[in-house]
Amino acid sequence: MPDSRLVGRFKSPVVPTTILSVLLIYFIFTDAMVSNFSLKLIASNKKEESDVFRGQKTERRMKSVIPVIARNSAQEEVVNESRSSLIPPANVRGGQRVAGSRPNLPESEIFRSDKLTARFHGRVLEFFNEKCEVQFFMTWISPAESFGSREMLAVESVFKAHANGCLMILSRTMDSEIGYRKLKPLLDHGFRVLAVAPDPTFLFKNTPAEGWFDEMKKGNKDPGGIPLAQNLSNLIRLAVLYKYGGIYIDTDFIVLKSLKGVKNSIGAQSMDVVSKNWTRLNNAVLVFDMNHPLLLKFIEEFALNFNGDKWGYNGPYLVSRVVKRVEGMEPGYNFSILPPMAFYPVDWHKIGGLFRMPKTPVESRWVKAKLLQLSGMTYGVHLWNKQSSGLAIEEGSVMGRLISEHCVICQKIYSS
Repeated sequence: MPDSRLVGRFKSPVVPTTILSVLLIYFIFTDAMVSNFSLKLIASNKKEESDVFRGQKTERRMKSVIPVIARNSAQEEVVNESRSSLIPPANVRGGQRVAGSRPNLPESEIFRSDKLTARFHGRVLEFFNEKCEVQFFMTWISPAESFGSREMLAVESVFKAHANGCLMILSRTMDSEIGYRKLKPLLDHGFRVLAVAPDPTFLFKNTPAEGWFDEMKKGNKDPGGIPLAQNLSNLIRLAVLYKYGGIYIDTDFIVLKSLKGVKNSIGAQSMDVVSKNWTRLNNAVLVFDMNHPLLLKFIEEFALNFNGDKWGYNGPYLVSRVVKRVEGMEPGYNFSILPPMAFYPVDWHKIGGLFRMPKTPVESRWVKAKLLQLSGMTYGVHLWNKQSSGLAIEEGSVMGRLISEHCVICQKIYSS
């Protein structure tokens, strides 16, 4: 039986009860309308916020991309003061790009023949005489002013390991008064180094590259988006070794020990850890006799399958493609593939570690272990200048120790 006290407490007249019911319905209806409006408003605000946020993200992306493009463009202008006419507009391709580049190509510095280039062959023969224990080549396509202390340290390392060696730098810009002044400290110490403007027409004559070069000069071939000077550097190193034989090294390679005993060799950049087979070769160091058939194959591949739009396609990837085809299949090539430790002991994405000063006992032990490792079967270290050019050599670092031990003038080590 219900509690009468509770029941009696809620008794009320009919009219007040009706009014209360009406008010209750009103408040419920009003609250529903307000809630619905609020939800729509919140959704609308969220959409606006989302649109604004998307706009901000797009704007941020645009802002972050534009300076990078501008910076890269500026860097490309520095790489070669004479090659601007060889870089076609980015939005032009195919036949349009070939036609667009045609008027400028013959007048470009890189194709120009003059009294300086006419003397090329005679200067090479005169320079590399019986006094040269080993003959080295480098190429330099940038302005002479850009040949800095880092490059000088690389040159010095050649003579630390080969006091009676001879080094020729193939470069029109360095074959100048500015270039001479940069090399003079080495000349004053009795080292044999010379910058010579190359003659591509002579170098490519009677090779598969001769026709390719003629067509490029006439503007009948697409130079591609990558500066042609960079790709010609890949070709010139092959041609000069084919014509004269010797050792080619990049200007960002630090020689650690004599290469005199190395013959007809190319270095692997990477290898499969399980099979121990090489996965990629590199052309930063090439050691070959004159008229070596593999060099001719490299030149042939360059001329037949040139692609000026893919970085590395006419360089490291080219030598990898050719060697993969001829290795073990065609007799008579007589060459060796050296393991990564020979020329590329540190991969490009790890090169920064060699420049840093050790700050803990663990890091100090790592530096000692790395130096011990490099003192074994490593002929030199490729610095991957594209990744390391902005890094300073810190005192006590692996690079600091290596360069201090393999320089001959030893100036500006830690400011390079």
